[in-house]
Amino acid sequence: MSETIERDQMQFDVVIVGAGPAGLATAIRLKQLAAAVSREISVCVVEKGSEVGAHILSGAVIDPIALNELLPDWKANGAPLACEVTADRVVYLTRNKSFTLPTPPSFHNKGNYIISLGMLCRWLAEQAENLGVEIYPGFAAAEVLYHEDGSVKGIATGNMGVGRDGEPTDNFQPGMELLAQQTVFAEGCRGSLSKTIIKKFALDQDVQPQTYGIGIKEVWEVPAEQCRQGLVMHTTGWPMDSKTYGGTFVYHMENNQIALGMVVGLDYQNPYLSPFEEFQRFKTHPSIRPMLAGGRRIAYGARALTEGGLQSLPKLSFPGGVLVGDAAGFLNVPRIKGSHTAIKSGMLAAQAVFAALQEPQEAYTSATEAKEYGELFKQSWLYSELYHARNVRPSFKWGTWPAFIYTALDEYILRGRAPWTLKHHGTDHGSLKKAAASVKIDYPKPDGVLTFDRLSSVFLSATNHEEEQPCHLRLGDAARAIEVNYREYASPETRYCPAGVYEIVEENGQPRLQINAQNCVHCKTCDIKDPTQNITWVCPEGGGGPNYGAM
Repeated sequence: MSETIERDQMQFDVVIVGAGPAGLATAIRLKQLAAAVSREISVCVVEKGSEVGAHILSGAVIDPIALNELLPDWKANGAPLACEVTADRVVYLTRNKSFTLPTPPSFHNKGNYIISLGMLCRWLAEQAENLGVEIYPGFAAAEVLYHEDGSVKGIATGNMGVGRDGEPTDNFQPGMELLAQQTVFAEGCRGSLSKTIIKKFALDQDVQPQTYGIGIKEVWEVPAEQCRQGLVMHTTGWPMDSKTYGGTFVYHMENNQIALGMVVGLDYQNPYLSPFEEFQRFKTHPSIRPMLAGGRRIAYGARALTEGGLQSLPKLSFPGGVLVGDAAGFLNVPRIKGSHTAIKSGMLAAQAVFAALQEPQEAYTSATEAKEYGELFKQSWLYSELYHARNVRPSFKWGTWPAFIYTALDEYILRGRAPWTLKHHGTDHGSLKKAAASVKIDYPKPDGVLTFDRLSSVFLSATNHEEEQPCHLRLGDAARAIEVNYREYASPETRYCPAGVYEIVEENGQPRLQINAQNCVHCKTCDIKDPTQNITWVCPEGGGGPNYGAM
């Protein structure tokens, strides 16, 4: 902007960034705690998606343990948990065969439900609004605001109607400053503001580097005889090689629908690997193809997952706010579940934040720290669950088969109580080998029936952005994208992006990286995996991005 823009302000007791399960659980629990002592508190939730659930994507099989604690009468109140798990299968795949494996304890799903996490979030939002929470979808939190002493005082939503040149257009509307005694960052994996908070307060200085995965998901409608409602199936092995962490899920849901997807660890080494193409190959396996025969694909999406677990959890509180859910990294990797952990983290955060609200404030010129949050976490079942799971993910740095052996030892003999804690491999962006030291992968062309290209897939995600806004995928150095990424790594961003955002085009006889930001599904993979950390994902205008229905 060529000049400073004046912004209106609104004051709340608590502002929550993100209407996912963690953010909504925080809001609900805050209102419950306030009601218990007959106190009024103001709670605001801002959500960058066009509506609650628009940017929510997960497998998802949910353990209702945290929901039981948050809203014990969820069944009577119509929570969208109707498809109870009836069977578990764990399968090892080779190129043409499959072998059923014993189901490890972490994969037992008795009492769990196959759900749409987006639908659950919409229901949670209704419960929150019934308690008096104000929820504003379509508003992207674009900036963290600070007091003079450095403590967080709130956030500012992004300006609307800014042109590609960064200047206001005729449709310009300035963002708004939302000030609070406590700000809760519930942005999900690799949140753009959470990332800056972690760096500013050095919240990760005493922990292992965070590690991530990318999850790609499709929903299919299939003939009735091919859907076994309640079946939960996980596979490992093909098409991943033995050095690449990854696996798939196949969940048989209601209404003759099957949700299937693949998670690939972003510590993979081969720059020619494409998680999207690997997932397309998976569907061609003789054990998978018959499930989808005669069906049609009705939804597609992708998102990154925070996989570091207990070793990589940053400090959870800082002056003026807290981190919850996947913004901190509460996913239980061996169980492939993060919804119940997100909800529980939000409940614990709410308890600590509510206690911090009782401390005297001096005209909102400074903010206290909800220090109790860290202790509450350590005393909870959430800590115990992540502690017992802590060594599984880092064991895969040794390769698939050594990790399988170690995981069996960990789950069946040690039961997560090993007297050691394994370290992770390092950073995901630092794991890529140079192209010259890697083997090219020849992926088959899509057939348009079982396998598809990325652009037709993005169409199913209903992704849309205001085209005239500044690009929200920012290059630190445009020359580096060619001199390093293209020449040394064969432009891995053209393969790890699941939405076809990045492509190399020729201009005046020279290669140039073209960014098709309109396609972005907000998975954040580029922000994580770029080998020189040259790409930064920032929030586009509120309401942009995917519009997932029941993903």
